[in-house]
Amino acid sequence: MDKKELELYVHIPFCVRKCAYCDFLSFPSGESEARERASYVDALLREIKGQKDNFKDYVVTTVFLGGGTPSLLRESDTARIFHALKESFDISGNAEITMEVNPGTVTAKKAAAWRMCGVNRLSIGLQSANDDELKILGRIHTFQDFLGTWKIIREAGFDNVNIDLISAIPGQTLPSWEKTLRAAAELGAEHLSAYSLIIEEGTPFYKIYGEGETQNKDDSSDGKESTALSHCAACLPIPSLPDEDTEREIYKVTKGILEEYGYHRYEISNYAKEGYECRHNLGYWERKEYLGLGLGASSLINEQRFRNTADMGRYLEVFKTDGAAEEGLFGADGGVAAFPCAGKEDIEMLSVQEQMEEFMFLGLRKMKGVSRTGFQKRFGKTLEEVYLNQIKKLERQGLVESAGDDLWLTERGIDVSNYVFAEFLL
Repeated sequence: MDKKELELYVHIPFCVRKCAYCDFLSFPSGESEARERASYVDALLREIKGQKDNFKDYVVTTVFLGGGTPSLLRESDTARIFHALKESFDISGNAEITMEVNPGTVTAKKAAAWRMCGVNRLSIGLQSANDDELKILGRIHTFQDFLGTWKIIREAGFDNVNIDLISAIPGQTLPSWEKTLRAAAELGAEHLSAYSLIIEEGTPFYKIYGEGETQNKDDSSDGKESTALSHCAACLPIPSLPDEDTEREIYKVTKGILEEYGYHRYEISNYAKEGYECRHNLGYWERKEYLGLGLGASSLINEQRFRNTADMGRYLEVFKTDGAAEEGLFGADGGVAAFPCAGKEDIEMLSVQEQMEEFMFLGLRKMKGVSRTGFQKRFGKTLEEVYLNQIKKLERQGLVESAGDDLWLTERGIDVSNYVFAEFLL
């Protein structure tokens, strides 16, 4: 019997400093927190090993070590994690194995160790080539620091590297964005992710931009926000977000500039040289099964979504002993395989309707769009049987096009993608 494909995501929640825009599950962890990091890795290893018997019918095609800043870990801890993964899962010989890293946390010794662990793809956070913009974001590095890290990872032999970039940064202009794009592209990275800044609730940026604040202080703050904001460039006066016209121009020039350097856009915010598309992220957009390991990590197994607890104390308690992950099982009903429920939250069995909706709004993020054949194979109905009215409406509006088996967003559709996605909610 052929094994089913599985993707693994492993969460490392530690970072040097929380950036002002970040709403990911992460928190600062310096040298004084070394014991906490060690305790977390121990618990993570127990969780990984506790899954060994649950996925014997799967082959792992991608692994993604994300965060936080996984490159903060000691080489020995990273090696322990990958050793446990290889012992507990059937990892394909050609699996894409990605690790997120940040400038200021990479050494030649670490890079060599990652290669020994089997890491064959790195994703490095640059965000901007403008030092003032980096300070505004609360990043710990300068552009020169990034170039030093870039030299280390290339000399270590990594030949599949993504660079993360952020547009619509406060104070950013169209020329400064173009400078960042060209600086990243000229390095020859195999992959570029270009995301527009979103002001997320609960972040220091939200204190300023989401709530209309104009001062870098908040009398009700517990100190965390003011600490993060103190690293913004000068911070007085606080720079404004780019206006809509500038943001629209930033969005439009990105594709053209990157095409000059040989990148093709394969997803709304992602560009790659031929053959270097991120297989792990494509798996998310194509709704492949994935297992999340670590604090707050989410999973999709047999159309069942669930996530680990986001409470560090709870997580460490659940996985404080070997075999903890086997305490209690959920599932079994409706043919769903039984998986450990220790520390799992928000367990939800997706209805067929919800599966169809996800198939559409995730699949349409890809430039090639969604496959009619794939839809019918998965749901036993044609795309038009379910979505004929929506497709006709969006075609009239010039927001989607189709040919043969595929349906995809037009350039205009990409501009209003959230509107298009909403049309496929049944």
